[in-house]
Amino acid sequence: MDRIISLKQAFSQVFGDGDGLTVARAPGRVNLIGEHTDYNDGFVFPMAINMDIVIGGRKRPDQLVRIHSIDYQRTVEFSLAQPITNDDEESWSNYPRGVLWAMQEAGVHLSGMELAFFGTIPQGSGLSSSAALEVATAVLVQRLIGSTIPRPELVLLCQKAENDFVGMKCGIMDQFISVLGQKDHALFVDCRTLAYERIPLELGDYRILVCHSGVKHSLVDSEYNRRRQECETGVAILAAKYPAVKALRDADLAMLSACQDRMDPVVYERCHHVITENARVLKSIKALKAGDLVTFGQLLNQSHASLRDDYEVSCPEVDLLVELAQESHGVLGARITGGGFGGCTVNLIHVDAVEAFKERVVPAYREKTGLEAQVYVSTAANGAEILN
Repeated sequence: MDRIISLKQAFSQVFGDGDGLTVARAPGRVNLIGEHTDYNDGFVFPMAINMDIVIGGRKRPDQLVRIHSIDYQRTVEFSLAQPITNDDEESWSNYPRGVLWAMQEAGVHLSGMELAFFGTIPQGSGLSSSAALEVATAVLVQRLIGSTIPRPELVLLCQKAENDFVGMKCGIMDQFISVLGQKDHALFVDCRTLAYERIPLELGDYRILVCHSGVKHSLVDSEYNRRRQECETGVAILAAKYPAVKALRDADLAMLSACQDRMDPVVYERCHHVITENARVLKSIKALKAGDLVTFGQLLNQSHASLRDDYEVSCPEVDLLVELAQESHGVLGARITGGGFGGCTVNLIHVDAVEAFKERVVPAYREKTGLEAQVYVSTAANGAEILN
């Protein structure tokens, strides 16, 4: 409730008053395992975290849209009478702009509105603040205009906003978990069919610890789209020999081995990661359902090695964090999480070892890198919702 009061106060300062405000939130996420599999029609296993974007808004009687970032203390405005376009100077606004654009593309009739938001998700951390902002915007705007778009379709609209408006060719996972997360559960998603299963996170005395490296990444202008292209190149080579292969989801290691001599070594390594990572997700679900946390931790370790060596999306700082964690008492597994090139690690740690982790890993990391790692222990949170 304090957050709603704070939001209304900030809203009033920018827009004159806070009357008639509707407030929504959408969470960030940590992907437990299944990295760079989503855009390859594969499997992912994220959980929503208890850090989020909170957004408030109300309709206007005209076609003017005004959006204020409380964190940046910046405001943009544009008219729905003109096509919605990117704003290169206020790039933060492209995420809510993109959602409004995608809604228009889907035939939704929008009205003018005033929106203000703030976030508790560290930006550039790989915890998906961008998807949370898109989803929070979509859920709020839907309530404001009385739209009844089903939740799974709302997920696709938010992905379209990021893919086609922002220009980041992400998969479906981030928006999916931000919309459909559930307290005390992680979400197993088949990214081809969008079938999903909420898996209880019964971790006993263990916790999910997220460690932010302090290295910020920028995926839109990074290697992300190149990785996607390398995977598509691999699929084309595999499909020439195995026509049933439409995505790396359809391939196995025997097929990959049979096509290795026709692939650039880098393309082979990218495909090797995705194929083995999909298998690790399925093994992780099985291990968690059996209460086998040791195996789940081992799979996290294997995932990091694959992301570091085959997919090459880690960096020295994150590798150091993972190494320090894996050497720490009470840690069953650790790996990079998110798009890569910085950001966070996810760790499976005994509750009694959390303080020792902070006391040992954070100073050792600071000494070697000069960076201050941030540590968060998160439970699995609910997905997007209206707060008032």
